[in-house]
Amino acid sequence: MSQQTEQRDTFSFENTEIAFRSKSNRDLDKAYWLFKIIGSNFLTKVGPPITNFALKIGLPITGIIRNSIFNHFCGGETIEGCLPAIGRLANQRVETILDYSVEGEEAEVAFDETCNELLRTVEYAQRNPNISFSVFKPTGLGRFSLFEKVNANIALDEEEKREYNRVKQRIDRICKACHDGNVRVLIDAEHSWIQDAIDDIARDMMRVYNRTAPVVYNTYQLYRTDKLAALQADYYLAETDGFFLGAKLVRGAYMEIERERAEELGYLSPIQPDKEATDRDYNLATHFCLDHVDRIGMMAGTHNETSCRLLAEEIDHRQLPHNHPHLYFAQLLGMSDNLSFNLAEAGYRVAKYMPYGPVKAVMPYLFRRAQENTSVAGQTGRELSLITQEKKRRKFNK
Repeated sequence: MSQQTEQRDTFSFENTEIAFRSKSNRDLDKAYWLFKIIGSNFLTKVGPPITNFALKIGLPITGIIRNSIFNHFCGGETIEGCLPAIGRLANQRVETILDYSVEGEEAEVAFDETCNELLRTVEYAQRNPNISFSVFKPTGLGRFSLFEKVNANIALDEEEKREYNRVKQRIDRICKACHDGNVRVLIDAEHSWIQDAIDDIARDMMRVYNRTAPVVYNTYQLYRTDKLAALQADYYLAETDGFFLGAKLVRGAYMEIERERAEELGYLSPIQPDKEATDRDYNLATHFCLDHVDRIGMMAGTHNETSCRLLAEEIDHRQLPHNHPHLYFAQLLGMSDNLSFNLAEAGYRVAKYMPYGPVKAVMPYLFRRAQENTSVAGQTGRELSLITQEKKRRKFNK
């Protein structure tokens, strides 16, 4: 019997021993109470205003945040501070996606600083084989309102044209550094009313830097009604033009905002009518990427167990190697460890998004993670159930 067959026969997302192997009993207790608090909606409803008020008046709350939610969902405040967390993931065969998670900037100097920090993540990835991806949000490198204007095909004045060229130059610098350093880069998705402009830039980057391998990956939010067709159209363009398509498949992150804006402005919502439609398109996109795996680099960015199982089973069904260089699973640090570590144990390629940055600067990210755990059906309960299961297993095996 081959090793791959043995791994398939013993593969289970319920194996909490593997999922929590790197966590001490104290770590498990802290994670349990953190998800309990998240499940109560405190962090999503009361947390942001209280935290912002405490920071504003100078209360020493940063240490509390650092030792709780920050330590669970982030790797550190600097790249160097992330190295222990990167090592812990590597010990369980999981790679790292370094994610500089500072948000909400509007000044040119801040965009340049973010660009330079992203270039540092690429430099570290060149020296550390456990860091396989860099990632950036386009609005971390340019003004949201500028992307919005370009997306709406509103003419830019001369200064805005120069500003937009600087945005594209920053993105090009990052993509070129990744190409030259053999590091993949993920371009995160944004709101639908700026996404077309981002897609245009992503295709331009792929045309230049994906000639011999998928280096630049664009993100396809399958909770949108048009993104399966967009993925297919981009593949046929890549095939015609002779470059590799990099595709990160996600469900999406802005559903409520998208629907509210569509209703307010009176246009048809770009969001799928229900979860079943989103799941259908996500699975169809997965099959499409596998059908064309020779030219598509695919990252399944999902915490959905059914989607992960589908991809794992299809890899086996199609007799593809578990460690195929064009196929990755990805989850966020601090979430769905039962998926990440059990997939990695079975030989699949897995990477964790590892956010980092100063505690105060990553607060918007942290509250979104708390909100995501609350809004995704069953996510918090699932995390608590797995932690409880592992605590009982350890107690029984004492």
